[in-house]
Amino acid sequence: MRAIQIDGYKTGDVKVALRQVVMPQVGDNDVLVKVKTAAVNPLDLLIADGDVKLVVPYNFPLTMGNEMVEVVERVGAKVNNFEVGTRVFARLPLQRIGAFAEYVAVDAEALAIVPEYLTDEEAAAIPLTALTAEQALDLLHLKTNSSLFISGGSGSFGAMAIPLSAARGLKVITSGGVEAKERTLALGADRFFDYRTEDYTEHLRDVDGAIDSLGDKELPRLFSILRQGATVVSLRGMPNGSFAKTFGLPLWKQWLFKLVGLKNERMAARKGQKYHFIFVTSDGKQLQRAASILEKCNVRPAVGNVYSLKQAEEALRDVAAGSKKGKVIIKL
Repeated sequence: MRAIQIDGYKTGDVKVALRQVVMPQVGDNDVLVKVKTAAVNPLDLLIADGDVKLVVPYNFPLTMGNEMVEVVERVGAKVNNFEVGTRVFARLPLQRIGAFAEYVAVDAEALAIVPEYLTDEEAAAIPLTALTAEQALDLLHLKTNSSLFISGGSGSFGAMAIPLSAARGLKVITSGGVEAKERTLALGADRFFDYRTEDYTEHLRDVDGAIDSLGDKELPRLFSILRQGATVVSLRGMPNGSFAKTFGLPLWKQWLFKLVGLKNERMAARKGQKYHFIFVTSDGKQLQRAASILEKCNVRPAVGNVYSLKQAEEALRDVAAGSKKGKVIIKL
């Protein structure tokens, strides 16, 4: 079968190879799937650059790709919840990525059935962002009617996080480009700030929780609007010691991340607040629940340029350039 691989970490322009590789082995708890569509993400670039090697070290050659839509070809001896021919999707398990290939063997617990209303391209754009939103919300432990601020919520992450947050009964406040205001409010946001003309820190106080999608520079602003004891979950800030411990990293990495995350934890401690970093993991049941909510809301992710497997390098460059059209797709 054909697969897109890299032979090592390389900072900058990602160089990949299209190769013939052996078919994956299917364990008792695995499902062999034929890949129809894969999504290309900034995470793929971070992996190729070596930016996440302290969190997830990879062996080479490495088949690229983290999320996909596929059709079940064969099921393992202990799998009884999927049938041959079923259209499924997944954020692949961290140690078994490889969506940029014709076939993948996936742990059945990572898979969910694709809602019928979605095209393959739309469905491929969902797993990573939907699971990130769900896992961030779980960390926040917010009660119904609590207020939640999502920074940069007019993008692809907000398109998943806002309806999933609203489904939990949260009052969602977000910021973004004014051109996306009506679409973002329609997804379930209660209040929207145009980041070009409005400073949300001048209007908000005592917010119950926040999700940061912009990074460390935004964190002081987020902490300033939160109530005493509230929590920030960051997708792009620095990892910290509590993340490393929860993630099961070795002790030396726990100490390392405790040091690099100390600045953010000290900032949080001023008002008894908490800081969490998140690195999304696979979870088929969680993805299935999220998919049912998105189906009820008829949420359709924006799809950008579509490439063939041979054009994988071009697709990665598209993501690196910050494609504004929507999720970049590789179609097999």
